[in-house]
Amino acid sequence: MAISALPKSEAPRSVTILGSTGSIGCNTVSLIDANRDAYSVQALTALKNVELLAEQARRLRPSLAVVADEQRYTELKQALAGTSIRVAAGKDALKEAAALPAEWVMAGIVGAAGLAPTLEAVRRGAVVALANKECLVCAGDLMLGEVTRHGATLLPVDSEHNAIFQVFDFVRPERVEKVILTASGGPFREFERAAMAKATPAQAVAHPNWDMGAKISIDSATMMNKGLELIEAYHLFPINADQIEILVHPQSVVHSMVAYCDGSVLAQLGSPDMRTPISYSLAWPDRIDAPVPRLDLAEIGQLTFEKPDTDRFPAIRLAREALTEGGAFATALNAANEVAVHGFLNEKIGFLDIVRIVEDTLGQVDHEPIKSLDHVTDIDLHARTIANSLIANTRHST
Repeated sequence: MAISALPKSEAPRSVTILGSTGSIGCNTVSLIDANRDAYSVQALTALKNVELLAEQARRLRPSLAVVADEQRYTELKQALAGTSIRVAAGKDALKEAAALPAEWVMAGIVGAAGLAPTLEAVRRGAVVALANKECLVCAGDLMLGEVTRHGATLLPVDSEHNAIFQVFDFVRPERVEKVILTASGGPFREFERAAMAKATPAQAVAHPNWDMGAKISIDSATMMNKGLELIEAYHLFPINADQIEILVHPQSVVHSMVAYCDGSVLAQLGSPDMRTPISYSLAWPDRIDAPVPRLDLAEIGQLTFEKPDTDRFPAIRLAREALTEGGAFATALNAANEVAVHGFLNEKIGFLDIVRIVEDTLGQVDHEPIKSLDHVTDIDLHARTIANSLIANTRHST
């Protein structure tokens, strides 16, 4: 991925936040709030949390506020009555928000739903802070082709990819031996399979280090998030799949590493707080103050590392297989996982059923190359249909 630093501007940087009421979005809003003179807001969007969206909009005064759930339009309109903020709703409105002339766009909509609006921002050549890993998992080649074609810039926001971005030599990528994605291991790192089979949604979302939304927290518990990040890293950086290693690091202090041909290993460290990678992306190529806990290695005492157990956490194996197969498999992997996670959160299936349903879905998907965004949508829908059928035929005792 070619990177060129933008010239520093004295004017406020114009920004749009897609998914402003989620965990990533709220952290982004808080950073902008703390640096109000440096940023002007073009648009804010949310899935359905109208109350929080309206509160954010009244503070940041965007040109446009969008709620994806069309049934919440009137509620948002009433909440912002008396302001000059334009209100819209629905999928097309999300794309409209992304198309506004903001220099910097936070792509923070969770899941495959974020693909179309993120592509809209890419196609007008924006700087896109990519917090939605599913965009590259579902349509990596398509997305990167559009980035190149329209001169856009992708800045990874995931703490792991942001760490790699900070220490990767893009000028001499041939000197890179491998990249090492670190993983906390999630709440069930030391659980046996029998114990995981009985895990509840409340246990699975209780991440030991990070404060994240429910879907990402479940992905961390299954370690599917690391599988998705493996695919994302493959697309973000000029490396081969076999140059990506995963290493469990329970303290979540070393956010990832890059190993070079001379034996050097460069790492980015910090407290486990998403405001650090968000602030790096928000200010890039500069840096801004971020109100995060400062890292105290003496207080932490020790940092430990271990190889992931792919027998207990087979999601990593599935992701590698999907990356190797290419084409429709990664799209189907992501779609089936979203459906299975939703099924688990609604107590329709057990924790171990999540990855099983993903694997069984992949077994029913045809191997075919991705041809277009519409094709991605078709594959996504097909995989979701299969996964929902598998859930319906799963017996689960709550």
